[in-house]
Amino acid sequence: MKNLMDVSALIITALGLWGYLGLAVAIAFLVIGIDRVDPNARGAYFFRPLLIPGIVVLWPLVVWRWYRLEQGIDPWPLRYRAPVRAHGVVAVVLALLLPAIFLGSLALRQTWPENVEPVAVQPVTGDQR
Repeated sequence: MKNLMDVSALIITALGLWGYLGLAVAIAFLVIGIDRVDPNARGAYFFRPLLIPGIVVLWPLVVWRWYRLEQGIDPWPLRYRAPVRAHGVVAVVLALLLPAIFLGSLALRQTWPENVEPVAVQPVTGDQR
């Protein structure tokens, strides 16, 4: 049991460290980096607090992308090419998958038993607790 407590304490400590590092990255990125990386974010200060939870969780990815964009390693015009290319594939998959899920749910739906009478729910009193 003691070993389990040590592991859980280690996990809590690691998550706390992850959160503090993420908060530091979020503050640095939102104060310094976002204006340098994304010109469209200049002057848009009210949406920045909304980014804090995502940056805290994904801070290694934010640091990596920030570094790549600052160094010019990631060409800006090609940045959205892969997601746009995937739109057609996703549209076809959803067009096939959503009707299949709907029809499957209709085919597998449960029916109410015919011989069961409905019962009104009564409030719980002090004696029943």
